[in-house]
Amino acid sequence: MKNILVLCTGNSCRSQIAEGYIRHYVGHKATVYSAGIETHGVNPKAIHVMADDGVDISAHTSNNVSEYLNIPFDYVITVCDNANEACPYFPGDVRRFHHNFPDPAKATGTPEEVMAEFTRVRDMIKIYAHDFVKQHIL
Repeated sequence: MKNILVLCTGNSCRSQIAEGYIRHYVGHKATVYSAGIETHGVNPKAIHVMADDGVDISAHTSNNVSEYLNIPFDYVITVCDNANEACPYFPGDVRRFHHNFPDPAKATGTPEEVMAEFTRVRDMIKIYAHDFVKQHIL
């Protein structure tokens, strides 16, 4: 069983979305975690856009990376530059991946424009998660 960690700054949007999709795509072939360098709580807009695509992340929690330092990860995926730069060392044969996704929590404008940005970023992460699982897990 592979262990996968998705890491971002606050574990509120991007890493939560990525965790949801990776879990969805891997099924029982891996255990998927997400964490942040800090913890900001799961963003309700992230829960909403994922529900719109049929993936329920409403039970996810916002976790600090320090909670997972003893787990033997096979893959660590950073989804923002800040997390990539601040990612702690994980011992063992850990493969690191990085993709800097825009932070939808920083979107401005009307409620519709903000949700459109959440949806746009969600769709980018969905493609990345699908390709990652297809290339490295299945």
